[in-house]
Amino acid sequence: MSALTLASAPEDAKALEAAEAHHARLAGELAGRVKMLLTAVARDPSAAARIHAGLVAFCDRSLLPHAAVEEAVLYPAAHGMPEARLLVESLIGEHRCLTALVAALRAAPGPSGAAADARALQVLFEEHVAKENGLVLPLLAMTPDVSLAALLADMHHRLADGTRARNAQEDQDLQEGQDMREARIEETGGCGGVCGCGGEEETAEPELDVREVPHALRHATVFGALDAVPAGTAMVLVAPHDPLPLLAQIEQRSPGAFSVEYLERGPAAWRLRLSHR
Repeated sequence: MSALTLASAPEDAKALEAAEAHHARLAGELAGRVKMLLTAVARDPSAAARIHAGLVAFCDRSLLPHAAVEEAVLYPAAHGMPEARLLVESLIGEHRCLTALVAALRAAPGPSGAAADARALQVLFEEHVAKENGLVLPLLAMTPDVSLAALLADMHHRLADGTRARNAQEDQDLQEGQDMREARIEETGGCGGVCGCGGEEETAEPELDVREVPHALRHATVFGALDAVPAGTAMVLVAPHDPLPLLAQIEQRSPGAFSVEYLERGPAAWRLRLSHR
């Protein structure tokens, strides 16, 4: 059944598709970051620490604010419908579980201790958005006296306001982090291990195998993984075919940021090294 068939108005059909696409991007980016963390824990503890921190930052920046605005805007509209009340209450309970898992990730003493919570977070979030996509959003779109488009526009504005409020603090944190890194490099006389000069022991590159990732999440999963790759390092991508459309999207998304080297060209798998310049 198409979105237009489900929706009571064309603008709500577009809103339904947009909401599902946004959920796919969030779920894919989370999956990519979690896969990179699980791989790095086994191969490269120093990289795993950076990926762990990036995963927590992604949750604080994107996942938790999304859940908060859903509760403020989307869920009240659905909760007023008798057929959706219990479902919405269960989804709110899942938000509490998601928040607790993010708190556990933040408090974990190290990446290896965070791995189980990260995987649990991924599984719960994917199940959670499946319920929203399959039940809550279609119900709102089909209800004539509810404008799903207006609800999502309200959510977008609230998220944008929250993002602006966080930007100044994030910029300050980034600058402080850079200052600390420069001070450490000056003290040790090395490069921090990112230029290949031997400043730190060379470590294995994390590998992301997307052959088992659902097609709808595959590109977003790669984008999430790439966001976890610091400048001066690389990751290996394993794909079921030559990912030329994906490479074009990576270049469009981050022009000139990644160089590509083919390590294997089929037939069972394509392996590519994506180096963050």
